[in-house]
Amino acid sequence: MLVLFAAAPLRAQDTAVPADELARPPAAARLDALVASAAREGWGRSVPALRAAALAAYEREPGSATPWYLLYRWAHLFGTPRRQALENWLHGIEAAGGAHANMPLSYALPPGSLSGELTPELQRWLVGNVAFSQEFFATLSEQDNPIDVFSILQKLHTANAAAFADYASLALAIAIVYDVPPPPDWPHGQVSAALLPRRLPEPVAAFDYWTKLDRANVAAHKLKRLPASELKFVVDTSTPFAELVWARQNVTPPLSELAKAYDMVRYRKDRLTNNQFTWPGRDYTLQSILRDGGICVDQAYFAAQVGKARGAPTLLFRGAGLDGRHAWFGFLSPTGWVMDAGRYAEQKFVAGFVRDPQTWREMSDHELAFVSERFRALPLFQLSEIHAAFAAEYLRIGNATAAVRAGREAVNRERRNLRAWQVLLAAQKAAAVDVREREGTLREAMTAFGRYPDLEVAFGRQLVASLRERGEASVAAVEEQRLVKKYQADRVDLSYQQAAEMLQRSLQSDDASAQFRTYQRLLDTYGSGAGIDFFDKIVQPFVAHLRQRGEIANALNALDRARRTLRVQKGSQIEGELDRLAAELRRSR
Repeated sequence: MLVLFAAAPLRAQDTAVPADELARPPAAARLDALVASAAREGWGRSVPALRAAALAAYEREPGSATPWYLLYRWAHLFGTPRRQALENWLHGIEAAGGAHANMPLSYALPPGSLSGELTPELQRWLVGNVAFSQEFFATLSEQDNPIDVFSILQKLHTANAAAFADYASLALAIAIVYDVPPPPDWPHGQVSAALLPRRLPEPVAAFDYWTKLDRANVAAHKLKRLPASELKFVVDTSTPFAELVWARQNVTPPLSELAKAYDMVRYRKDRLTNNQFTWPGRDYTLQSILRDGGICVDQAYFAAQVGKARGAPTLLFRGAGLDGRHAWFGFLSPTGWVMDAGRYAEQKFVAGFVRDPQTWREMSDHELAFVSERFRALPLFQLSEIHAAFAAEYLRIGNATAAVRAGREAVNRERRNLRAWQVLLAAQKAAAVDVREREGTLREAMTAFGRYPDLEVAFGRQLVASLRERGEASVAAVEEQRLVKKYQADRVDLSYQQAAEMLQRSLQSDDASAQFRTYQRLLDTYGSGAGIDFFDKIVQPFVAHLRQRGEIANALNALDRARRTLRVQKGSQIEGELDRLAAELRRSR
């Protein structure tokens, strides 16, 4: 146990860090004294000196600045008032569109700072563990509730401090997932909440389950070796532990062949024929799914839970193809991520969507690719991150020139560091660099993310907007057309997204006749042979808009035009959706 009284108290004149200390990590005596002083006077008193120490260490030798920067980050976070932390979190949730019906309507605001959630013993462990500190700040998002993250970490540490130290990444994964309740449609919306309550396990019980699994050497992976960014896809389950134990004992394909768990669930064609997409059984246990069979979403849920039961990270995907929606799953195999277990190649699904259990929002294409490629654990990325962190810090304190310099170092170290490009562009804007130079940076970013279509398109849109703003309309049009042509064949979902944005602009600004012309033009341009993804993004919103305005005849006309243009096969799901929507319109006349 840490003996805090053994450390000498910090006096005001002791807060500045001598220059000769900056070449090495903070000494244990300094950490002891900081924690002891904070227990009496709060962490806020130490923040200015630690910020100055971190900046001085970075300017002296960037490679040795990491421990000082992390200590500064802890002091700043510990010293943040709870009210401010909660307000910042709520703003982050609102900005990201992450609020949902299962979140509380109000939150208690106990007085004091965030450090009040943690004992001095745990604070000392955190500030003294550089590896965990790097992982913590690299993993924490603006949509994590810091009060509950700290509260959960403290519960796990109090329950078993030794296990916490051994499985700190697992503890962090549980904290960042269990800090906010899951939304009503998690893990999927095709089963009632009465049969599958949208509840996560109790944190200590979850930590106990997976640590025992690993210590018994029966986990699919060595859980100590996985980062929290992957372990969060293990702990995100609402399945009772008794069912997980049953799955380990009764569903036994080896990890390399976990995809077989998907096909173990018999496919119920009768449910598809009868448009019965919601689970009809009396319970939704893994045993019942295996016994009774199900549709694709049940197969994916079953297989994903089988993986989690063994300690394998898994993802449940939803996607839209030509004639219907589908579900499949991904898992971390012994050789890397498999992202298409149960995915039907012949359907040519253009994209898959999966919830990030840390934020409960859909993960973007590039986020999934980054998970699959696992490059963020590499040393060069870590070095890029520290440069990006200092670029952001310089920007925050108003030194835009230094921020540009640090941001450039960050992108040079690792071209796939998205945050580094974002802070570099922000720093260039703050430094008032020539707009052409900033456009050059945007082109660099597009090249760097050429294998990640959503990012290339996102940076491309910024470039197009910049070109138009300074009067280069023809150059902007050429750049925009190049992007459309590049992804027209392979990523029609990006084309559909662009079409959806065009439709929404028309609905907000045009008269009724112009809106219908826009809809028809989108049908002609993007809709020929399209499937349910186009229906979801274009047809259904337009019909809903007309219905809301009471234009039922026009809505039926729009549906009829879509039926003639889209790929609608007899008995397909899209035919059922069109029929259902038409019937609802006729009943509402």
